[in-house]
Amino acid sequence: MNKPEILIIDDEPQIQKLLQISLENDGYKLLHAMTGKEGLLLAANNLPDVILLDLSLPDIHGHQLLVQLREWYSKAIIVLSVLNSEEDIVKALDNGATDYLTKPFRVRELLARIRSAIRRNTLTEDASIIEINDLEIDLIARTVKLEKELLKLTATEYNLLILFAKNEGRVLTHQQILKEIWGVGNQTETQYLRVFVAQLRKKIEQEPNQPRHIITESGVGYRFQ
Repeated sequence: MNKPEILIIDDEPQIQKLLQISLENDGYKLLHAMTGKEGLLLAANNLPDVILLDLSLPDIHGHQLLVQLREWYSKAIIVLSVLNSEEDIVKALDNGATDYLTKPFRVRELLARIRSAIRRNTLTEDASIIEINDLEIDLIARTVKLEKELLKLTATEYNLLILFAKNEGRVLTHQQILKEIWGVGNQTETQYLRVFVAQLRKKIEQEPNQPRHIITESGVGYRFQ
C-alpha cells in the first residue's frame, strides 16, 4: 500500500525537522519546500495527498499562494502559521484552506487533522451512504439515522448536515456555509445560521449544549467531527 504523501511548504528549518520526525514516524512520505515557488512546483509535479502551508514565506504570501493552488489543486491544504487573528484565519479558509492551526501546535492534533483530511480525499462524489460514528446519512433516500433511529429533518437542516458531513473535520466559515446553503447575498446572516445549527444540534447531539459533532470555532465558523 502506498504511503500518503505530504508536502510541507515552510521556511523554518526547526518546523521542517519537527514535522519530518513526527510525520515519518506516523508512516507518511514527505516533500519539502522552503519557498512558495518551490512549493507550487512540487505540488504540480507530485499532487500530494495533503499540503501543510506556512503563510509567512520569503517570496509569496501564503494567502496569495492559497489562491494560486486552489486554481487546480483540490485536495487538503492545512495552514500552519503564527498569525492567529480571526481575520487571517477566516481569510485563509475563505481562500481555500481546509484547516488552520496556529504555531506552536500540538503534533497529535495535527496528525488527527491530517488523518481527517485524507479520509475526505477518499470520500467519492458517488458515495450513496455517509457513516460518521453513530450517524448514517443515505444520500439517495435522503434519510438520516442516529443510532439506527430515523430522524425527521427539515430540508434546510438536511442540506446543512450534508454540507458538514462531506467536510468532516474541516473548518467551514460562516460565510462559506451561508453562501452554500442560502446563496450569494446572505453571507452576513450569521444569526440565521446560528438558529439552524441550534436546531440541528437538538436532533443529532446527545447533549446539544455540549456538542460532539458540530463544534463551534469561535469567531470563525463550525467544524463537524
